[in-house]
Amino acid sequence: MQNFRERYWRYSLFVLILGLGITICVELTPFLGGLLGAATIYVLLRRQMHCLTACRRWRRSLAASLLLGEAVLCFLVPISLIVWMVVDQVQNITLQPDSVITPLKQIAALIHEKTGYDLWQEGNISSLIGVIPKLGQWVVAGIFDFGVNIVVLLFVLYFMLIGGRRMEEYCREILPFSRPVSSSVMREVHMIVRSNAIGIPLLAVVQGIVAYIGYLAFSAPSPLFWGVLTCFATIIPIFGTALVWLPLAGYMALTGDWGPAVGLLLYGGLVVTHVDNVVRFVMQKKLADTHPLVTIFGVFIGLSLFGFMGVIFGPLMLEIFVLCINIFKKRYLDGTPDKQLFVPDGDIEP
Repeated sequence: MQNFRERYWRYSLFVLILGLGITICVELTPFLGGLLGAATIYVLLRRQMHCLTACRRWRRSLAASLLLGEAVLCFLVPISLIVWMVVDQVQNITLQPDSVITPLKQIAALIHEKTGYDLWQEGNISSLIGVIPKLGQWVVAGIFDFGVNIVVLLFVLYFMLIGGRRMEEYCREILPFSRPVSSSVMREVHMIVRSNAIGIPLLAVVQGIVAYIGYLAFSAPSPLFWGVLTCFATIIPIFGTALVWLPLAGYMALTGDWGPAVGLLLYGGLVVTHVDNVVRFVMQKKLADTHPLVTIFGVFIGLSLFGFMGVIFGPLMLEIFVLCINIFKKRYLDGTPDKQLFVPDGDIEP
């Protein structure tokens, strides 16, 4: 009777935790970007927090407030400016549809002249006019979601900085591993988050700058805007920056600028694309040596699950999946003791 009652309590508690956990996760889905962003910035700032509180003996609230200001200046302000620039361009298209329709009409006329196919048909025009108001609605909704997630990010990040050590210790204790393995898993998570949070934006900025130089050199229209879009395009696996400079070169060719169009095409294929390989090689020496396939499939998975922050947490999820498989194989199939599963190098660095 006692064993039955104990099992009943245990299973009931498990069902209660599972049900409440699923409900909370579903309701927090609109704020997922802010939560994941706070976790990412926390990993980047945790060493500074430890230095201010443990070495300089600052109060945790004061140190957290200072680092929160640093996060706003170094992370959120640049991102907000970039988002605002893209939104401004989309808003101009929504308020002045002629700025889009006129160039498209010229391109359609050129295609009709070269191929005989008329793109500027009544059905295509109606579809285009119907898309423009929806684009404006999408921009307004995106601005609101972005603002809400920024507030959530700052709020959560402050309390993560305040109670970071206790939070990490709690996460380490609830992991289904022994303490040495749990410490190794936590260390792996921190390493992957840092490498993705630093490496992916760095790669995007470098490719965006290189592409911007090419847009200026070959007289592309709105080079700064297309350079920023090239930064964002780097997160898309396989195709990446080609989604920007290839259509742009095609547009320039259709408008009669054949020389600059060919030059931009060669520049994009030979320079912009290969910058990715050079920067990745350098980053692998400094940061985590993540296999390219893990990054590609991780980004595909992460973008569908987490949105923009999936660029970081998609590869992380795939890496943790592979890590858990390796732990299971070594521990339960090969019989390796816990102390030999990983090279003992201590807990996570502060």
